[in-house]
Amino acid sequence: MLSDDVAGRPYSKAEHNQRLQERIDRSRKSIEFKHQNISAVLKGLGEDWIPGYRPAFHFQMSLIDAVARWLARNPDWLARRPTAREHSGLRETSPLWVGPPPTLSNQPPPQELEQTLHIARKFDVAGRDERNRALGWAGEERVLAHEHAALTNAGRTDLARKIRWVSKEDGDGAGYDIASFSPDGRPRLIEVKTTNGWERTPFHVTRNELAVAEERRTEWCLFRLWSFSREPKAFELYPPLDAHVSLTAMTFQASFY
Repeated sequence: MLSDDVAGRPYSKAEHNQRLQERIDRSRKSIEFKHQNISAVLKGLGEDWIPGYRPAFHFQMSLIDAVARWLARNPDWLARRPTAREHSGLRETSPLWVGPPPTLSNQPPPQELEQTLHIARKFDVAGRDERNRALGWAGEERVLAHEHAALTNAGRTDLARKIRWVSKEDGDGAGYDIASFSPDGRPRLIEVKTTNGWERTPFHVTRNELAVAEERRTEWCLFRLWSFSREPKAFELYPPLDAHVSLTAMTFQASFY
């Protein structure tokens, strides 16, 4: 059902529920609540869920392992790209929806947020997205198209022609993925972070990216793409990053003095 929902194909939750009732001898409400539990786990794992099954955060921990095993057995699901709706007609070259970043004022209830972040930490969702090069490159490609469209719509086709996909042309290491411009000609050094999950899905930032962000504060920005496989949305974060997110050291370098 989730695959159909993401792709915009019709499906019947009622028929699916009825078939499960016949197979596992559970009530309709019990099955619906279990689907809401699955939505909660998927949210914690930085994945999409069926909007009609609102996440419910009272579930057995074994459910997390079961969903994680399914995702491990189906790597193509994790590497999926936006649906045909996103890549059809004019929308392919239209700017993305860029909204405000998450804040303390609009965060979920504390217990729900803690459970969600606990799942994300346990299964290293940020690391999974970082290692998923198909997802990362697809996100960078979409942001590249967004920058072209935004500058073209602003009447700056001259600047649009100068945009560079740095990570593709020069390789990783620059501390940003795309070299673009603001309509007034100021450089925009864009580091793209992509997830299929919700807007609060954790992400990795490298030491080099932080260094470049600090050195070029007025030019650098982190472009966070979320809900990428369904309907990509975005927000931007500007240095200093620790004003927006909590930065946690994940690895340490060991040396012999």
